[in-house]
Amino acid sequence: MEGSLFALPLPIFSAVLCAVIAVLARRLDLGNDKSAILFSALFSLFTLEAGLVAIRFGYGIDHFVGLQRVLPLFVGPLSYLPFLALIVPAEQFNAMLLRHLGSVAAITLGLQLLPLRAGIADMVIVGSYLFYAVALLWRWRQGPDQLIHARLGVARTVTRWMLWAAGVLIILLLLESAISLSFAMQKGGQVAAIISYGTLLMILFLVGVLFVLPRFLKSRPVASRTPSSGNAEAARLEAAAHALLMETRLFLDPDLSVQRLAKRLHVPVRNLSLAINETKGVNVSQYVNDLRLSHAANLLRSCDDSVAAVMVESGFLTRSNFYREFQRVYGQSPAAYRQSNPAP
Repeated sequence: MEGSLFALPLPIFSAVLCAVIAVLARRLDLGNDKSAILFSALFSLFTLEAGLVAIRFGYGIDHFVGLQRVLPLFVGPLSYLPFLALIVPAEQFNAMLLRHLGSVAAITLGLQLLPLRAGIADMVIVGSYLFYAVALLWRWRQGPDQLIHARLGVARTVTRWMLWAAGVLIILLLLESAISLSFAMQKGGQVAAIISYGTLLMILFLVGVLFVLPRFLKSRPVASRTPSSGNAEAARLEAAAHALLMETRLFLDPDLSVQRLAKRLHVPVRNLSLAINETKGVNVSQYVNDLRLSHAANLLRSCDDSVAAVMVESGFLTRSNFYREFQRVYGQSPAAYRQSNPAP
């Protein structure tokens, strides 16, 4: 079976695909650059892992077994953190980033220093895959409204990506368990076959990623304009967007996308996104969200509809996101806001 990996270097092919995706992922335009950096880091990690598997099982070089054993510990957090960057405020995310990666670094150091059996490391890796798969599924269930930093129009897609990421972690969990069991049963000859089948699944996943990814990459930079004309044009475009949203009440549509809004304004999507970011310091999704929150606050002050009804009428899809965003902007829950601002 080891000869099959040598004759058909699937891990090498997988490493090349991962390297290409890592480069492309750095140009992802999801609304938060940290998310793109972390996605790139994840596929760079996959590149290194696939390369180490190739030289160990394909060419018999086992000098990096220790590194190969602990690298999977970083897969879970690097699968989860790119999505978290689109969900939580920046200052909160920085603390969570240090907490997740710092914990993994400490565990990795402990596994290297302490005289533990290899099976302990395998159990920790499997536990890490399970923990982050569950975390991703929990975030996925909260829906696209939680992605407050995501560019308008990609939130639903990114939510589906969470489900795919959780699925990949579960598959890796099963493969890791099968490999550990084979070693424990002293059936090392089966390991190469398991890796071959697992690599084939990984290649299919990577090809799918390569097919989808180009639709979410940043556009090539356009020719720059003079600062004064650029600022004036951005202000004009933002004012036109605001007028359209308010006159048509388009911001109340939960399925509103930046492409749809740009089409109504007869401008390129990139121009609209840059204009709102330059004039308001937020992305289009946050811009529309603020209009929805203002509408919700007005309803809470002026009508007797339930908070749930106000949430739906204001264009929000999930209760958790509505309450979190309302608390962020108004400093209190919707119910408390209504009590402190009674109708005349």
